[in-house]
Amino acid sequence: MSFRFKAALIGAVVAMPLAAQAENWDLANEYPATSIHAEIADFFAKAVKEGTKGEIEIVNHHGASLGYKSIDHFDAVGDGALQLASSSFVFWTGIDPIFQLPSLPFLAPTVEDTRKLYDLAKPEYAQALDEANQVLLFATPWPSSGLWGNKPFESADDMKGIKVRTYDTASTDTMRNAGAFPVQIAWADVPAQLSTNAIDSVLTSADGGVGAQFWEMQSNFTQVNYAMPLQAVHLNKDAWNALDDAQREEIRKAAADAEAFGWNLLATRTEENYAKMREHGMTVTEAIDGAFADFLGASAQPFIDAWVEKAGPEARKLLDAYKAQR
Repeated sequence: MSFRFKAALIGAVVAMPLAAQAENWDLANEYPATSIHAEIADFFAKAVKEGTKGEIEIVNHHGASLGYKSIDHFDAVGDGALQLASSSFVFWTGIDPIFQLPSLPFLAPTVEDTRKLYDLAKPEYAQALDEANQVLLFATPWPSSGLWGNKPFESADDMKGIKVRTYDTASTDTMRNAGAFPVQIAWADVPAQLSTNAIDSVLTSADGGVGAQFWEMQSNFTQVNYAMPLQAVHLNKDAWNALDDAQREEIRKAAADAEAFGWNLLATRTEENYAKMREHGMTVTEAIDGAFADFLGASAQPFIDAWVEKAGPEARKLLDAYKAQR
């Protein structure tokens, strides 16, 4: 082989475009693989892989299998210990008051209300994450929270003295004001607390309880429409910045598709969960009377007033804009 031919060959090889290096990302999720947000995360991972033609592959770790809980995800993703996580905002309320907004009690009881509130507040959520070296990709709601227990909850008297699992300061204060004994614990710890009778009721969605097969320890579910908290998929900003423009665009598309998929899931998910609960012998109360609803709302109001005062004028503007759209 002549020197000239070898040089030409080397030049041709150098000139060839380099194949994009494959990225493998881990996504942590505290909730079980059967939960609605695990299904959404799986949809997102598949969309990313297909959109980037395998250049980025996301491995989902559901059920806190990596040892992280939602409260841990904020720092873990910001620091780069995790590339991605699917996290409930309810555990971040001590980080920034804005994350409390979607779980304020009885503020947005319907899917339509929750969507209006999300669309108004999304820039605020994105900014809070951006300041912590993270990118908000999308967020989707949980089905509305109710009360799991071994009795139906139909009046103020039914709340007296129950040991109920709560998940944030708002739910803890509300349940205490309603006469219950709240115990604030992370989701991953709930089954053990139920099995040892440390708690006898759980404030969570039908979906959360179905995923954990609560019918093995509880006989009733009462839909009180407490709130529809948001769960967000967020990405380390350094990982985002390392991508090329085409990859970022595909992730944006996958995120938009996953967000639409998640919101649309709510249309049928609640009824499916109710049917499954009844199949396992549970009693499901789908609505409470007005007097009990008013009592629970009054129990929540002191916290809402205090939150507005703490969160400041921007939060008040968001609430005013939301109320004007209802």
